[in-house]
Amino acid sequence: MRPRLYPVLTGRHSRNGFTLAEILVSMAVLTLLLLFVSQLVSHATALNRTGNKHIDTDTQARVVLDRIAIDIGQMLKRTDVDYYIKQPIKYNGHGNGHGFGKKLQTGQQGSDQIAFFSQVSGYYPSTGSQSPLSLVAYRINEDSTSASYLKLERMGKGLLWNGVSQSNQPPTNTNYTSPIVFLPLLINDRWPAATSGTTANTDYELVGPQVFRFEYYYLLKNGSVTDVPWDTTARTTQQTLATPVSIGLTDVQAIAVAIAVIDPASRSLISNPSFFEIADDMDDFTTAPGRGNGGAKKIGDLEVQWNTAVQSIVSTGHTSDGHLVPPAAASAIRIYNRYFDLRTF
Repeated sequence: MRPRLYPVLTGRHSRNGFTLAEILVSMAVLTLLLLFVSQLVSHATALNRTGNKHIDTDTQARVVLDRIAIDIGQMLKRTDVDYYIKQPIKYNGHGNGHGFGKKLQTGQQGSDQIAFFSQVSGYYPSTGSQSPLSLVAYRINEDSTSASYLKLERMGKGLLWNGVSQSNQPPTNTNYTSPIVFLPLLINDRWPAATSGTTANTDYELVGPQVFRFEYYYLLKNGSVTDVPWDTTARTTQQTLATPVSIGLTDVQAIAVAIAVIDPASRSLISNPSFFEIADDMDDFTTAPGRGNGGAKKIGDLEVQWNTAVQSIVSTGHTSDGHLVPPAAASAIRIYNRYFDLRTF
């Protein structure tokens, strides 16, 4: 007889797959990993977007402030020429701006304006040829119908050193050319567009499309920060830079400029009326009396108020007058300042 064969039992069973519990655990872990990665990507994208906006505004601010530095650095610093700068009487309104520290008043322009003579290249409007001397002016365009509304413009009007080639033309004529004017003749008498916030003029060019607020003040040689370009303690009778005696910028150590900048993408989310109210919430510079009322102004006070106004809009979603502003757009606003040392007289 043949021997009977019996299977050998090893005690092992073959397994060809995962159990249901293992699959569920794996799916849960994978889901958590995907959520974690997606959050990382989302945060990285947001940070990158914010970083790009800041780079954009930083670049714009640097270009504008560098341009102002060149113009002020070559400013004609004399006591016999006119300066259209912030001062108590001759300048329209208080700083051509918001009216004694807060809010735009009737007949005032909004942001500050400034005009002065500088030894920088300009162009004659009639020929387009260059001149080594210019009437330089900066303004925020306040014409709501203009494509440059609430954007920084610069005038670089070429002037003649000697004589007037077309003296038969009135000063407002676009073909009018002139040398610099000496006191008592004023910039506003010869070139009204240089002191207007709304008058269209071909001598203006857009230099800061992202700059919507422009303000300046003075650091005097006595150390005070003020909106009057002379030492009021030492010159108690002085009313303007030219009266009762012409002093030019003798007492001014530096001109401080503050600007507010927003990137184009964020600006496109804000309506023009709301944008105007954002600028309006940023106080004009006004000199405190030094006793009570918060004490004398210090370096940085204005910029702190502007940042506070922006943060309030970000947190509430509207301006102080109730105009709605997307918080994400308002959070893109950045404030910059720079001091320009005159080193004069």
